[in-house]
Amino acid sequence: MRLEGKVAIVTGSATGIGKAIVQRFAQEGAAVTIDYITGQDADAEALAEEIRQGGGKAIAVRAAVDQEADVQELVDRTVASFGKLDIYVNNAGIEHRAPFLETSLALWERVIAVNLTGAFLGCRAAARQMVKQGGGGRLINISSVHEDLPMPTNSPYCASKGGLRMLTRTICDELAPHKITVNNIGPGAVDTPLDADIKAKPAVYQELLDEIPLGRMAQPGEIAGVAVYLASDEAAYVTGSTYFIDGGLMRQAKSL
Repeated sequence: MRLEGKVAIVTGSATGIGKAIVQRFAQEGAAVTIDYITGQDADAEALAEEIRQGGGKAIAVRAAVDQEADVQELVDRTVASFGKLDIYVNNAGIEHRAPFLETSLALWERVIAVNLTGAFLGCRAAARQMVKQGGGGRLINISSVHEDLPMPTNSPYCASKGGLRMLTRTICDELAPHKITVNNIGPGAVDTPLDADIKAKPAVYQELLDEIPLGRMAQPGEIAGVAVYLASDEAAYVTGSTYFIDGGLMRQAKSL
């Protein structure tokens, strides 16, 4: 098992991509902390119990990633439960689309707070713990193809992911002397409950699939597989990079 003896936190992990990452980390031997927000209590506790029933170690902790005190408590409770912290995955994120001219300041600030400030707070709290205990660590940010690829009517989201790209590239240099690596995973379209509304509209769904050379959405487990690699010793020499998992979406040339 590639993560045997490791301890990981995955934010926003009661459902979707985060849940898949937690499950794979546990299968690979890691003790995991499932971060969730209010309203996801039952999902988070059920996931933790599933892992414990399977012989793994897991706790569920409610923490809003854009709140400094919550993020610190998330790290502290993990260390209190498992003795250390080796891996921190910034997965929590939100998306609210609106035309740019109709985007309110409140909407902009909310998306930036969760997607970018949340990642900053998580990376900082986790890295401080990793430096304190020694031995290095792994910071993994779930970004998006939209750290590179524009998406009209989604300016706050795209800006947050573009900012995450440069946060990753900047702090990887500062943290390298501590043997802490920092990388992004940039998914394209992923088949999660959040995309149920798209799949419910056949014409819109087909339009999406037509943009993807492989002709399908990713499954959450395919994102989780890359996360396992980046969290493992196999990726000890990988830092400051983004791994796009998009079925070729960013290379689509259409009729050119």
